[in-house]
Amino acid sequence: MNPDPNQPRTANRHETGDLPAIEEHDLPQGRHQFHKERLMSQIHDDRRATARRNPFLRKAILLPAATALAGALAVGVLVFTPGGTQGPDDRATGPVLTTRIGTVDAHGAPRLLDRISLAAAEADAPQGRAGQYVYIETRSASTHIRTDANVSSLVTVPLHTRQSWKSPDGLKGWLIEPGTTGPEGMTLGGLDELGNVPKPHLGAPSHDYLASLPTDPDALLRKIYEETEGQGNGKDQQAFTTIGDLLGESWPSPELTAALYRAAAKIPGVVLVDSATDAVGRKGVAVARLDEFGARTEWIFDSKTLALLGERTVQVNGNGDEDGLIKPGTVISTSAIMVRAFVDDIKVKP
Repeated sequence: MNPDPNQPRTANRHETGDLPAIEEHDLPQGRHQFHKERLMSQIHDDRRATARRNPFLRKAILLPAATALAGALAVGVLVFTPGGTQGPDDRATGPVLTTRIGTVDAHGAPRLLDRISLAAAEADAPQGRAGQYVYIETRSASTHIRTDANVSSLVTVPLHTRQSWKSPDGLKGWLIEPGTTGPEGMTLGGLDELGNVPKPHLGAPSHDYLASLPTDPDALLRKIYEETEGQGNGKDQQAFTTIGDLLGESWPSPELTAALYRAAAKIPGVVLVDSATDAVGRKGVAVARLDEFGARTEWIFDSKTLALLGERTVQVNGNGDEDGLIKPGTVISTSAIMVRAFVDDIKVKP
C-alpha cells in the first residue's frame, strides 16, 4: 500500500484478454459516423460500468483504445469473431492507484443519507434558458488489467478531464475526453441503429427525462429495480450503481436528488464509510456498497456541507481478478465532480 494513502502510486493497467478478430462489412451510406460516435461513447460508458462491478469482465467486452477503434471503423461495421489479439492502451502509463481502506459503520448510512437528502433538497435548482446546454466537467482515473503476449499486469489510466455538453432533451450533445475522443471531441447526437430518435432512460437520461421521474423514494426505487432487472451483479448492487450514475453523471433537481438519496437508504447492504478521498484529493465521508467481487463503490461527500464530491470503487476484500493482481486497497476507478452548469452552446464553458 502507498505510504500516503491519498496519493496515486505505481504500475500499469488495461482491459485485456484476447479480443476476437474483426470481419469487415461495408456500412450503408451515412452510417459510418454514427457507428463511430456511438461506439466511442460506449467505450467510456462500459469502462465506468464494469469498473464498479467486476474488473475482470473488462477482458472480454472492452476495446483497448479509442485510436484502434477509430482505425477499425474506417473499413466498416465491427463484427467480432474468435481469435484476435488486443494491443496496449497507450494512456495506461500512470502508477497504480491505491488507498487506505476506510472503516465501515454498517448501521450509519440511513442516518447520513437522511441528512444528505435534507441538504440536497435545500440546494438551488438548476435553471437554464431555452437553447442552452447542460455542461458537466469531471476528473477521473482508473486502474485495470492489461494482457500483452499472455502476460497480465495492472496499469492505470492517469487523471484526466471529461467534459460533456447535452441539450435538455438529450438530442444534441458533445464529448471531449482524452483517450476516448480527439482533441476537438465528438458528437453525442444522432439516431439509433434503426434510424429512430433515441429515447432517454435510466441508463442514459436526458435533463428533461429526469424531471419525469417520481420523487417519492419508494416509487423511485421500485422503478429502478424494475428497469434494471437482470443487469449488473445482483439487483441491489445494480440499483445502487444506477442511483450513483444519476447523481454523478447528470444534474437532477433538488427534489429528485433528495429522493435518490432516500431511495438509496432502502437498498440492503448500503453502509457508511468513515473516510474517503475523491479523484482530486478532496476528503470526506462516504456512503458505499460492497459487490460480490469484493469491490466497494463509495459516494464521497463533504463532511461539512454534505455536497457530493465524487465517487470511487476500491477493492476491499480478496482479489478482484483471477490472477490476483487487483489486491485490497487498489482504487479501480475514481472521479470528482468539478462543474455542473448551463451554458449557451457546445464547447462553451461556464
